[in-house]
Amino acid sequence: MTSKKLKNKISEEIKITKELTSLMNNFKNLEDPEEKKMISSQISSLKDLLKKVNKDIPETLKKISLVRQLPKKTDISPAPKLKEVYNQKQLRKPTKTKSFISQFGKRTLKRTKEKEKIVLERKIEKPSNYIKFANRIFSNFSIFLLKKGGFKTLEENLLKTNLKFLPKSYISVILFTTLLSVIVSFFLLIFLLFFNITINLPFLVKVTEGVLTRFSKIFWILFVIPIGTFLIMYFYPSMEKKSAKWKIDQELPFATINMAAISGSMIEPSKIFSILASTKEYPYLRKEFIKLINKINILGYDFISALRNSANNSPSKKLSELFNGLATTINSGGSLPTFFDKRAQSLLFEYRIEKERKTRSAETFMDIYISVVIAAPMILMLLLMMMKISGLGISLSTGMITLIMILGVSIMNVIFLTFLHLKHSGE
Repeated sequence: MTSKKLKNKISEEIKITKELTSLMNNFKNLEDPEEKKMISSQISSLKDLLKKVNKDIPETLKKISLVRQLPKKTDISPAPKLKEVYNQKQLRKPTKTKSFISQFGKRTLKRTKEKEKIVLERKIEKPSNYIKFANRIFSNFSIFLLKKGGFKTLEENLLKTNLKFLPKSYISVILFTTLLSVIVSFFLLIFLLFFNITINLPFLVKVTEGVLTRFSKIFWILFVIPIGTFLIMYFYPSMEKKSAKWKIDQELPFATINMAAISGSMIEPSKIFSILASTKEYPYLRKEFIKLINKINILGYDFISALRNSANNSPSKKLSELFNGLATTINSGGSLPTFFDKRAQSLLFEYRIEKERKTRSAETFMDIYISVVIAAPMILMLLLMMMKISGLGISLSTGMITLIMILGVSIMNVIFLTFLHLKHSGE
């Protein structure tokens, strides 16, 4: 028991010395007088604690005795004679138990040898042929545009999302896809100059009007399709960033609770993110934590610099505030469990308010859906049927009224689903 106490005292001294070293290093870099005063008080308290532990060690050493008491005569058994030992060896025979144990041991060794080795494979992702071809054509022009600052917003959005694209590669893909859309729109224009698409059989009908008249009606295809393709690809990273922000904000309150529990064990702060990344319970936060760990282990950042850099490149404002607050707490020597606990409480409060707001908006959307998609088509169908029976206005056949209703309800459902999906991803 005494040797165990001594070991505990020495380990306690090592911990205190490490804390003193880290505080002294931070004290040199500080400029704020209040922070210097706080850290100096911590250093003095740690020194007093170290002196106290040093005083206890000599008293513990006095209690340790290196002399062992000799055994009494009654405890020493007489040595067997050589003749008796020889006779016992001659009479000893292998039993069934020993033979079974030896067979069992052989089988165990055999299974151990036959056990397959676990081979760890590293997956290397290569760009597709489409991206390679786009880079060959437009990479130089993309680099030129980036240097001029033409796609600065797009570059920032790509850094804040988890899209596996370099900025120059993504811009090359945008330009190449836009070029393909120009070619497609040109062939589509030529096709529509001579053929018209109708809803009745046959669906393709030859155009009877002149080429110039037809061209004046459909020339917009040459501009709408390429411009639409360019805009969709340009704004896609920003939409992806909003979606990642929403998903991270949903996971962050519960992950912060786990951080508070882990930090209570006085573990190294960077290990907190390694533990949460290994659990795979938070898939979207896990990507951000892996980025943070890679900056420390691969790029050689210190923990504070990695936190600051990750805060600048994070799609979520709440996660950026968490990283910046953690960096400030570590610099000032604050309590990590208290920091994580307070931050978890505020995040959970905001999470509950957000859930209540979404519940109310869902009720509003439900009322709008019932009135627009269910009630309005029924009223419109009744009006069309009354117009048909009375002969007032446009008289349509029963099949045409049915087709109008089906198409109208389908289009409204698609519009509602698209709106809800965009709102969900935007939040």
